[in-house]
Amino acid sequence: MKVTAHRGVSSLAPENTLAAFKKTAEMGYQWIEIDVQLSADQIPVVIHDQSVDRCTNGKGIVAKLALEELQSLDAGSWFSEAFKHERIPTLEQTLILARDNKLKVNIEIKLYPEDDIELLCEKIKEVIVALNIETTQLLFSSFELAALKKMQTLLPAIPRGLLWSVMPENGLDLLTEIDAFSVHCHYRHLTAQQALAIKKAGYNIYCYTPNNPEEVSEYWHWGVDMMITDYPQAYTACKEALLSYA
Repeated sequence: MKVTAHRGVSSLAPENTLAAFKKTAEMGYQWIEIDVQLSADQIPVVIHDQSVDRCTNGKGIVAKLALEELQSLDAGSWFSEAFKHERIPTLEQTLILARDNKLKVNIEIKLYPEDDIELLCEKIKEVIVALNIETTQLLFSSFELAALKKMQTLLPAIPRGLLWSVMPENGLDLLTEIDAFSVHCHYRHLTAQQALAIKKAGYNIYCYTPNNPEEVSEYWHWGVDMMITDYPQAYTACKEALLSYA
């Protein structure tokens, strides 16, 4: 049962923080999924929402706040007082932690209206190249085909996964356009027939965000390769129970 910790182990620590990523390593999981967008001063930062309102004590649009402003915010207290010193991490900080802890990172290129796709991709590349991260540690994903095409040009050795909620009719054609490695799809909208077609075409399938292993128990038989979940520990418990029963 292969799992990716969605925004880190976000059921046990505030999402997209170094604490959540450290928790992933401590618990022995190999993969984290993160969301990357640009600050006002064009620094790639790790945060999901367009604004800081939900996951910090601040207000405002991420793209309109400089890194210093973003990192002055408390990104942990909303989750628990135990995490009140957590900050919004940069991509650089996150990748250094991943490198030091041998974590693999699914970098979702997060784009909102008016964001500059090419600039974000260029800045992500700069960080990766500067840190000399092994390409085997990284995977790009995005809902934006244009972003993945750009990364195919900038860093072709790093595999690419196309995100979608519902599989489009031309889904397999889109995957061919970016020489994709994987499909990242909403687990509730994937069918056995679609999974068979995707696997037959040679792609990996990653499902987001099933938090109950029993709900997707059949998916492994469909050929699904990975579950991107807030509760990776639930899959560990499920696996241990199966082994114990056997």
